[in-house]
Order: sequence, then C-alpha cells, then structure tokens
Amino acid sequence: MARRSRYTEYNEDLNVWQAFTDLMSNAFMILVLFLFLTIIISQITKDKNKPAQNSVTLAVKVKQLEDQVKYLKTKIKPEKQSTDTPPIIVIKDQGDYRFASGSAEIPAKMSIYILNQIVPEIEKRTKQYGINVVEIIGHTDGQANGKVISNLDVNLENVASGNLKVGKLQAGSNADLGLMRALSVVTVLGEIQKKQGKLSGLSFRAYSAAQLILPNGQFAGIARKEDVTRRRIEIRFTRLGEVQEVR
Repeated sequence: MARRSRYTEYNEDLNVWQAFTDLMSNAFMILVLFLFLTIIISQITKDKNKPAQNSVTLAVKVKQLEDQVKYLKTKIKPEKQSTDTPPIIVIKDQGDYRFASGSAEIPAKMSIYILNQIVPEIEKRTKQYGINVVEIIGHTDGQANGKVISNLDVNLENVASGNLKVGKLQAGSNADLGLMRALSVVTVLGEIQKKQGKLSGLSFRAYSAAQLILPNGQFAGIARKEDVTRRRIEIRFTRLGEVQEVR
C-alpha cells in the first residue's frame, strides 16, 4: 500500500510539472507572436508616416532656400536703374561719315564705323537699360532740297523690306531726306543683326526730324543755309509698350 501511495504521489508530481511546462510553452509562443505583431505594426506606422515626414522636410528645405535667395538678392548691386534715361548716340554728318548732298548712301568708312564703334555701344546700352527698341532719327539743316519729285510714297516699303536699294529713293523734301538716311542706317544694322548674330532681340525704327530740331533739342528757327552742325543721325533707346486708346 505504501508503495502504491508513493507511486500515486510520484505520478501526481509528474503531472504538475508537465502542465507547468505546457503553460510556459504556450506563454512563450504568445509572447513571440505578440512581439512579431508589435514589429509589424511599428513598421506599418513608420511607412505611413514617411510621406508626411518627407513633406515636412521638403518644406523646411524650400523655406531655407528661399531665405538664402532673399539674402543673396540684398547683396546684389544693380549696375544701373532701368528707369534712368539712356544716353543719345550721335553720328555727326562730317568727315568720312558725311552723306553726299541730297543722298542717303552710306559711305564705306561709315559702315565700318557703325560695325566697330556703334554696334558695341548699342549692345551695351540696350542691356544696361533693358531696351528692346532702337530709334534711328535723321536730321538735316534748313537748306531747301531742290525741286526733285519724291518717290517715297511708291517705293518706301520696298526699301524697308530689302527689295529695293535706298539709292533708288528720291527725296522731295528734307523730311524725305532725313527718313532716307535713317533708313540707310537701319538697313546696315539689320544686316549686321542677320549675318553676324549681333544686336539680338532688338527692333529698329527709322524716323525723320527733317530740319526741325536743333542739336540742343530746341525747335529750329528759319535758316535756309548750309549748317553741318545740324546734320546728324541720332540713335535713341526706348522700350516697346502696349498700345493704349484714350477716350
């Protein structure tokens, strides 16, 4: 009986430890499963937050760059205010650059002068002042231009388009002659722009002031005599604006 009792007690002790082992094993499995779930949930949350974090980081970097640009702008000193008045370039009608009487044909040396001296100056001024239009104005003295019949009304457009030489025009007045000479200079500048790639983006306009404006900008009085100081080509700079109708 004692043996039986001991055997029974022995088996009961064995059954307790087995149950305890099973319990610990199950607990370990649950703990491992919980750990895996925690890792997976953490990774999903991290991935969901990435776009937001990237957006925040990008916004911060953009703001930093904007601040740097603003700072650098304060350190840049403009060469010249674009609202200033550009200077007027004058080609005096004298010496090697003188037109023949009543003619608008440009002398060879004057063409070279325009290429080597005038064109670089035009490029410099147009960039400095933000100019896109160059006005060429022909001025004459007060001498009457004779009794030649003008043909500008018939041929002027052909000369401007390059289909006819300026020499084919006949001036019936100083207004005609001033326009013809201005158009000759425009033609030379246009050829330089087309063939040599200079004067990029510029438009040219030809005008005549006839004998009306003195070199000092004042209106001229009546003076029907030769005056070399009044004969000139003026090069002025302007910006092409929008057409506004005033009512």
